[in-house]
Amino acid sequence: MKKATLQLETLTCPSCLAKIEGALKGLDGIDKDTLNVSFNSSKVKVDFDDSKLAIEDIQQKISKLGYEVKKTTVK
Repeated sequence: MKKATLQLETLTCPSCLAKIEGALKGLDGIDKDTLNVSFNSSKVKVDFDDSKLAIEDIQQKISKLGYEVKKTTVK
C-alpha cells in the first residue's frame, strides 16, 4: 500500500467533494477507509494498492471530473 496526497484546485462546494469521493471509491485498489477529501484544504488523502492502481489512474479520474491536480505526493 502507498499513501498519496493530491493538492487540487480550490474546491468550491461540498458537492465537488462528494463527486470526487464517490468517483475514487469506485476505483479498484483504493482503500476506502483511508479516503479523505478535504473541502477546506482542497486535498485528497488516500492509501492505494499500487499493484492494482497507479497514481496516474487516480489523477486521471480526478481530471476527468473537471478538477486540476496541482501537486501529488506519494510515499
